[in-house]
Formats: sequence, structure tokens, C-alpha cells
Amino acid sequence: MTSPFPTPPTPSPARIAFQGVQGAFSEQAALQFAPDAEAIGFASFEEAFAAAVRGDCTHACLPVENSLAGSINQSYDLLTDSVLHVVGEQVVRVHHNLLAKPGTRLEDVRRVYSHPQALAQCQAYLRKHGFEAVTDFDTAGAAKLLAENGGEGKAALASKRAAEAYGLEVLAQNVEDLAFNYTRFFVLAADAAPRREGPAKTSLVLATRHRPGDLVDCLVEFPKHGINMTKLESRPRRDKPWSYLFYIDIEGHVEDAHVAGALTGLMRKAAFVKFLGSYPAAPALVELD
Repeated sequence: MTSPFPTPPTPSPARIAFQGVQGAFSEQAALQFAPDAEAIGFASFEEAFAAAVRGDCTHACLPVENSLAGSINQSYDLLTDSVLHVVGEQVVRVHHNLLAKPGTRLEDVRRVYSHPQALAQCQAYLRKHGFEAVTDFDTAGAAKLLAENGGEGKAALASKRAAEAYGLEVLAQNVEDLAFNYTRFFVLAADAAPRREGPAKTSLVLATRHRPGDLVDCLVEFPKHGINMTKLESRPRRDKPWSYLFYIDIEGHVEDAHVAGALTGLMRKAAFVKFLGSYPAAPALVELD
């Protein structure tokens, strides 16, 4: 199936670091960005990020927000001190499936293993069937451990890719409680992405001075230059108690005159502005169904 997402040219061969193991949604996002790439799993976000910083991988692919659970703070904290540029975004439709070893029947299942967020997103389904939810470090990781260790009455919540990777059977498909379940990923690289045709987005980090109206005074630069802001979120600064950084996404590319004008205005007003990257925008969610 052809991906609907923008796929900028990548160095050959591209090596994309992600957190997790084969069958993870992060791996799916990485291969969505560059189908011919080698996707390499790491145990943590930090390790995947560091692999791209060192140059062991050409890119890193990290989740930044989920449409139900909100932002993934670990990723945003890494971006704050990042030397990497955001060069792309990918959106993955999250479907959770109940997986078990071949021969297991649905009525045999008593315990279901997965990442806490996946278990929470399938809570009504688990309760309906009387399954005990058991937390694991990762959705695909839970599937991998199930395949390796097995055990009577056990199942895992993970993707169909994980079922295929580890030889498990899908006992029930799409068991998430809410249909509108998407995860957005940033693709990061050492070099900035060149300007390409089509819709673009720009991400940045902003800090304001502690004066009345400073945040409003900064944000007014966007409507002043005809720019739509698509995300605004605050995160505590790790070097200054009770001070905050603001993560912002806007429509447009830094090479567009109106975006450049807004950023120039921001830099005059804000205490700190960090440009994270301009990149091709993923299609609107309504186009993905």
C-alpha cells in the first residue's frame, strides 16, 4: 500500500533509529517516512536520539503526541537541547489487536500484557471480557516476550506487524475503545530539510520574560503575519524552577517571507527562541480514514 505521507529523499542507505522492537508503531512511522530504510530499534528514546546525534543512524523517529493521550514529554525534553533538526512528521493510525500464540482460544485468555497506554486505550474491551491487564515496557515488546516465553492464558495488545514478526495469531482486531487514535512522530536528522513543494510546518521552542502580557505579545506575531498556529504547549524548564518553555507548531516554512518575519519579531520580544525545523506537513487526519 502506498503511503499518503510526504517522503523526502533520504541518504542511501537511510538508517532510522526508533524506540522499541520490530513491530512497534515507531518502526511503522520510520518506514512510512523512508520505505527502503533500515529501521533500528533501541531500548529508550534517549538511546535512539543519541544514535542519530553520533551519526550511527541517519535519522531518529520519535513519537511526540497521541490524539488521545496528548504529548509525549520525553521526546519534547530531548528536543529542547537537541542538535538535530525536525525534517519530517508522520502520523500513524493506532490499531490495537489481541495477539496470542497459535492454538490459543479467546476463551482461554486470562491475562493481557502491553504498554500502560495501550492497556488504558483498550480498558472497556478488557473489562468486558474479564481480562487482567498486566503492564509491559512496550506493545511490540510484549508480543515478542509472549512469543518467546508463552504461557497458558496469556495474550498481548500490539500491532498486526508485531503478530507477523513474532508468529502470533490475531484473536481480535481493533479492540481500542475509541476510533480516533493517532500518534504523531517527528523524524530528526543532523541537517535541516530543504524546502519542498506542498504544505509545510515549522516547530520551535519559546521562553518569555516574567512580565505581564509577554506571552501574548510574542504570540501576536503569528496572526500579525497571517500565520496559523497549530500547537501550543508549556513544559517546565529543567534548569529554572517554576519557569516554562512553550512548544509551538505553525503552518509554513522558515524560508517563507511571512514565517521569517514572524520569527524575527519573536526573537526581538522573547527571552529565548529555538528553531527546531521546517518540514513537509502530514495530511490532515480526515484524509487518513
